[in-house]
Amino acid sequence: MYSGAGFSDWEIGDIDVFIDESGKYHLFHLIIPNHDYIAHAISEDGISWKRTKNALWVGEPGEWDDDMVWTMHVTKNLDKYVMYYTGLRRSDRGVTQKIGRATSKDLIHWTKNNVGDLPIESLGPHYENLSNNPREWLSFRDPFRFDYKKDRYLLICGRTASGPTSRRGCVGLAKLIDGKYSLLPPLHLPYVYDDIECPCVIELKGMFYLIGSIREDVKVRYWISSGFQEEYHAFHANVLMPEGNYAVRTVKDGDHILVNNFYFVGGNVNTHRVLPPPKELDIDTEGRLVLKSYYRWVQKITQSWAQKEFLKPQTLFSNPSASFDVKEDSAWQVKSRSGYELFVTPKISDNFIWEGELILKDLGKTGFVLECDKEGNGYHISLDYENGFVQFRKWGYNPHDNQNNFIFENIQTNQFPIPKNRSISFKLVKYERYFELSINGVIKLTLLDFKYSNEFVGIYTCSSTVILQNSFFHKLDQQDSEYSQSINQQI
Repeated sequence: MYSGAGFSDWEIGDIDVFIDESGKYHLFHLIIPNHDYIAHAISEDGISWKRTKNALWVGEPGEWDDDMVWTMHVTKNLDKYVMYYTGLRRSDRGVTQKIGRATSKDLIHWTKNNVGDLPIESLGPHYENLSNNPREWLSFRDPFRFDYKKDRYLLICGRTASGPTSRRGCVGLAKLIDGKYSLLPPLHLPYVYDDIECPCVIELKGMFYLIGSIREDVKVRYWISSGFQEEYHAFHANVLMPEGNYAVRTVKDGDHILVNNFYFVGGNVNTHRVLPPPKELDIDTEGRLVLKSYYRWVQKITQSWAQKEFLKPQTLFSNPSASFDVKEDSAWQVKSRSGYELFVTPKISDNFIWEGELILKDLGKTGFVLECDKEGNGYHISLDYENGFVQFRKWGYNPHDNQNNFIFENIQTNQFPIPKNRSISFKLVKYERYFELSINGVIKLTLLDFKYSNEFVGIYTCSSTVILQNSFFHKLDQQDSEYSQSINQQI
């Protein structure tokens, strides 16, 4: 968890994470809204971060990057580290974006190195230029270096030279040829989006997966190809991360492939931004990208309880049609024939993992409740077993509006495969103000929110009978970060 701790809590812009030879995680990120330097933080586990020396500042007056520095990508080249980054010049008044480079021996001290082949900018015939610029500003930013078959490429958030104005967004491509980066035709043009921000590509099991962040719906999408420079295709559902998650970048961590991003708290780009914990990339049996829970969560477990050790849940609404029974192997049966009921227990810790199997026995409604008080105010996770929708909601009392004295807000929605036997395995991670839900081993919800911090966790029913079995609670250790306190103060 990482957030701004100064005057503004939404200063984090686009990010990149690099893992050095010792296993330390290095976070580089923009500072919003000034864009005057690239910040640097270091972590031992990819979750708790501490700031160190700022990596890069805007150039001196008259230099090509004397106005702002934007998205970067850090990689290693032989005995030095290389940062490709975006720069803007004051005299261009924000119209032109260029891509340059800095180098370092230790990831701490950086020197700009833009001679010969860099910086590069958006030019025809493949991309918009100053004479072909219907929006009156040129997208040419967010470099990502990719080495393939001994050749070096840069992926770029660019705009193709033709097509409807709002659909020219593409993944641009530059190749290092004879010591100079030359622009090639776009790597991928979906004919859909205004921009494809923070593009990156990863090779998995012989296939290439292209990932980009989409401004229209603030989601992360991906495309697949059998070759790096072949056609890229979309599955019928190609959202990698649901709404609120943005600026994804990939990094290899031993045998794991991690994705890191920032999250817009509240869905507004000008509100609190936080770096959530990493997720892991994998592919399913159909070749589709899926997100798995971070392997280091297991290392943070300090104590565990099996379901037979759980406290008996209490009901909050005193629904006369509700009942609770303990079945074989300590399984719980919770039900309400008519209306809602919440079956809750005090949470074991502010940071925990709850996992198990949840079985719906009929056609009613069910889901989880988190950070819930005695009146049911808190977070509700709705599980629609019939249509395969999962939704994370704020739901409670609103004391500030007597005519609309309720809060009911869907923060995030995703889909999961409809279970034929009405049974799902789940893993629910709650860490500081971060929430993550996996269904059948695949992450479906990943978000942060600061509204509720209450006593209870549990299950709700509505005209339904639900079985909870093979369940465990795991207590997680506290975050060790100079930014943890500032995050908690937002509650």
